[in-house]
Amino acid sequence: MEIPIGVLGLGAMGTGLARVLLGRAHPVTVWNRTPGKARELVAEGAILADTPADAVAAGELIVVSLTDYDAVEEVLGAVADAVPGKVVVNLTTGAPDRARRVADWARRAGADYLDGVVHAGPDQLGGPEATLFYSGSEPAFSAHRRTLEQLGTTHHLGPDAGLAGRYDLALLGLWYEAELAYLNALALVGGAGNPALDAFATFAGRQLGHVARAAAETARQVGERRYPRGPATLAEHAPVLEQLSRLRSAAGLHHTQLVHLHEVVRRRIDRGHGAEGLTGVIEELTVPIRPASAR
Repeated sequence: MEIPIGVLGLGAMGTGLARVLLGRAHPVTVWNRTPGKARELVAEGAILADTPADAVAAGELIVVSLTDYDAVEEVLGAVADAVPGKVVVNLTTGAPDRARRVADWARRAGADYLDGVVHAGPDQLGGPEATLFYSGSEPAFSAHRRTLEQLGTTHHLGPDAGLAGRYDLALLGLWYEAELAYLNALALVGGAGNPALDAFATFAGRQLGHVARAAAETARQVGERRYPRGPATLAEHAPVLEQLSRLRSAAGLHHTQLVHLHEVVRRRIDRGHGAEGLTGVIEELTVPIRPASAR
C-alpha cells in the first residue's frame, strides 16, 4: 500500500492534488473549512477529517494547499501537537520570507518541511506538463520523492525553503512582463484598428522565439559574468531604446520600463562597457551577484 497522506485545503488545487494521490492508491484523508467541498473526493475514496489535526494524524505526508500563508500559519498553528515526525509539504503560493518562517515553525514543532509551488492547472496535475518546484528539507524530499513525482515533473531547488517561492515569482514576473511587452507591441502597431494583426503575430512569435532560444546562453553569461556583443552592443542598443521610448510615449503607451532600461544602458556605457552585449545590464540591476572569479 502507498503511504497515507493528509491534505489540508480543498480549493481547486488542493482537490486536484488529493484526486491524483487517490488515483495512485494512497489512503488520503482530507480536511477543509467547508466540509461540503470534500463530497466528491469522499465518493472517490477519501476520508473526511473533522479537524485539521485529525487529517495530520492520519497522514505520514501532509500536503497543504490553502488560500495564503496567513491561513497556512493559522491552520498549522492549530495542529502543532500532531505534526512531530511528519513531513509537511506546503504548496500554497506565497513570498519566500513567509516560507522560511513556516519552515522555522515546522523545525521547532518537530516536523520536516518542504515548501513548493505548482506551475500547472489542477487538470494538469499527475502528468508531465505539470511542473512542481520544491525547496527545504533535502532528507524529506529524498524520502518522499517517488510520491511527489506522482504529481508531475518535480525539481528540488535546495535547502533554502524560500527558494521555490522565489522561482515561482520570478517565472510569473517573466510571463507578466513578456505579455505586457507583447500587448504594448500590438498597441503600437495599431491594436484593434489594425487589420493585419495576424501577420504581426507571426513576426512577434519569431522575435519572442529568439529570447526563448537564447535563455540558456543568457543564463550562462550571467553566471560567468561575461557579456559578449550578441546581435548588438550596448552603444548600438542605446539609440534604439531612446527612439522606442519616444514612440511609445507619443502613442500614449506605457514606456517606464523602456526609459529605465535606457538609463541603465547609458550608465553601463558611461562605466566603459559600451562594447558589451545587452546581458551586461544585469550588473546595474539590484540583483546580488557573486564576486567575480578570474575572467
